[in-house]
Amino acid sequence: MALLLFFIIILVLLAGYPVAFTLAGVSLLFALLCSALGIFDINILRALPNRIYSVLTNSTLIAIPMFVFMGVTLQKTKLAEQLLLAGAGLMHRLRCGLGISIILVGALLAASTGIVGATVTTMGLLSVPALLKRRYQPELACGTVCATGTLGQIIPPSIMLIMLGDVISSSYQQAHYQQGLFASDSVSVSDLFAGALLPGLLLVVLYVAYIFIVTLAKPHWIPQYTATDATDHQHQPKTQIFTLLLPLVLIFIVLGSILSGAASPTEAAAVGAVGATLLAVVRGEFSISKLREIIRETIKINCMVFMILIGATIFSLVFRGLEGDHLIHEMLTAIPGDLLVTMIVVMLAIFVLGFVLDFIEIMFVVVPVVAPTLIIMGADPIWLAIMIAVNLQTSFMTPPFGFSLFYLRGVITPTIKTKQIYKGVIPFVALQLIALLMLAIWPELATRLPEILLN
Repeated sequence: MALLLFFIIILVLLAGYPVAFTLAGVSLLFALLCSALGIFDINILRALPNRIYSVLTNSTLIAIPMFVFMGVTLQKTKLAEQLLLAGAGLMHRLRCGLGISIILVGALLAASTGIVGATVTTMGLLSVPALLKRRYQPELACGTVCATGTLGQIIPPSIMLIMLGDVISSSYQQAHYQQGLFASDSVSVSDLFAGALLPGLLLVVLYVAYIFIVTLAKPHWIPQYTATDATDHQHQPKTQIFTLLLPLVLIFIVLGSILSGAASPTEAAAVGAVGATLLAVVRGEFSISKLREIIRETIKINCMVFMILIGATIFSLVFRGLEGDHLIHEMLTAIPGDLLVTMIVVMLAIFVLGFVLDFIEIMFVVVPVVAPTLIIMGADPIWLAIMIAVNLQTSFMTPPFGFSLFYLRGVITPTIKTKQIYKGVIPFVALQLIALLMLAIWPELATRLPEILLN
């Protein structure tokens, strides 16, 4: 019945029903049905109010509303747009300078917003026309923007890493309880931020290296800069540097305070929210009407996130009440081979599910089911979390169902065919898989920095 519950929820989600109400509604119906059949203790649901209260008062998850506010502020006040234009202006004279600047500034933008949909949409509206105007091959232009926009899932402070940190922390504690260890260290969001930093930078380096290689191997894909292109960049270098410097300082303060241990992610998120507001004021892009728009959008996103969290809590309670966690543990440990084989199976399953389910759905439906067993088998929780994050990021941009592809398709000119978007993103998917392989071979890419900074 636990497996049946899991698969029916997947089917209902694929049918397009809202995630939060699917998780909660189907789980409660199963609880009532199984209680009537005598295979579920309905008293387990008495723990539900306490579970919901703990979600809403979780100090880690409080960071989400403030990071969302920070990202929405940068988007709505057009600071993100100014950031992209400034980066393009500084490097536009190099042959591949525009593409490289879009990758570097896009990574900065991803770190500033932490919201993939917002980043891909913003970059699609601004960067793709700029690349096409410089006569970049359409496939390369779309692939660069799509891949760079999804960096928001892995580069801290990422909303996904905050939610994944809570899930992995619970899975880590559950794994220790199953092993009879009741006094153990916990895994924090700060650990995941530190663990994701090197893999995120590795992806940026791989993307930039690809643009360099394309410039040398396929020069007709990236035409030489001409004097007529200078009209695209009217601003002075000093203004462009100032535009780039302010968000850089904000990110350095937010991320630096977390990694140095000076502030928790929640405290740093508050600083980020205030900092983004002050940036908007300094740049003259702030008004009361704009603030209302930002608050309205922030509330909408956060209501969605926390309703999903509550739905996932109900699902988790019923799934464990049906002893689904024990069943999954037995199934994974029965796979022939060691941790490596089991990890390959789990990563493939998550990758495929990433085509049709959003990362939030996978994170709260799939990860809590498989993570405790993998940790018991010897997987480092930080390494496991970063592997899952990079894997989800890869599936997020893999044709034909990658969500970032749909975001980009919705904002670019109809003259670019969907087939061109798919073709352009394939090399970047290959780079993602290379990064995932490197992370699997050298777990220290994810675990070494947390040891140095946060041990």
